[in-house]
Amino acid sequence: MINHTMNHCSPKFRSKVLQTCTSLVAMAALTSTSVSADEGGVAFWFSGQYSSFAAVPVATGWSMPIQGYYYNGGVSANKELKRGNQVSANLDSSLPLLMIQPTYAPETQVWGGQLALGLGFGWGYGDADANVTVSGFPNGLSRSDSVTGFTDLYPIASLAWADGNNNYMTYVTGDIPTGDYDPNRLANLGIGHAAIDGGGGYTYFNPATMQEFSAVVGLTYNYENDDTKYQNGIDAHLDWAASQFLNDNWQVGVAGYVYGQLSGDSSPTQYNDNIKSRIAAVGPEVGYSFVMNNQAAYLNLRAYWEFSAKHRVEGTAVFATASLPF
Repeated sequence: MINHTMNHCSPKFRSKVLQTCTSLVAMAALTSTSVSADEGGVAFWFSGQYSSFAAVPVATGWSMPIQGYYYNGGVSANKELKRGNQVSANLDSSLPLLMIQPTYAPETQVWGGQLALGLGFGWGYGDADANVTVSGFPNGLSRSDSVTGFTDLYPIASLAWADGNNNYMTYVTGDIPTGDYDPNRLANLGIGHAAIDGGGGYTYFNPATMQEFSAVVGLTYNYENDDTKYQNGIDAHLDWAASQFLNDNWQVGVAGYVYGQLSGDSSPTQYNDNIKSRIAAVGPEVGYSFVMNNQAAYLNLRAYWEFSAKHRVEGTAVFATASLPF
């Protein structure tokens, strides 16, 4: 959310702020710890990664979006997840990550829009505790797993247009499964399979009132996991935010996301179109705009409280994003 007090900023500065107030893009790397739908309840899409100014064209040249992420969630004892030959219940997991996405935006426009090319990757730690039953062995046991290492790689290409107060964006991204992953481990930093995701976004920003609204919607197609022969269904997702600037620097608002499977998963033993994961979340957002090396820079902090979970973990997520010019 943005306030009229920012009207006192020069148009040139407001333009630079718009160009740098962009969220990190598709960097999905949740721990492999949740329930049934989406194998182990783990989706490719990193819900909440888009927020305010998501569709605003980025500044030309090189930039380095950096994102800190923390998630903690779980499922109750009466819910189960299946991954490979393991069935888990009463699960609790946490995941801190540091994600980096070098991005280049050429000066030459494409179809009248600003092209941006990036590659996301990260490093982090995941842990999980659960009651586990292994196929063929009727007695369950308590089990804890942890992993420290790298996430998968997440290439992305986006194209954005500005038209007065309106901004439009389309993107395509995906997952290259190079991260730390073991199908027999409860905690993972990679998802174990490739994926491709595409969609579009819209940002409304009024310089007179300094009010802003953004939304990004997309679809994910998941490829088969070669280790488990399991394939997630098609997923749909929506990230959104609404904000107001209080003065030249500070911005406050609310952000949220909705995620759900459109089709069921498949494995060598079953296909069930009735078991689909879903989640929704909402929470506060704070942004801070400033000048670094005579260029505009942007910091953003937001937290999400999840609800309405089905066939997956439910918990709390925190994002800390920095968009810094070179």
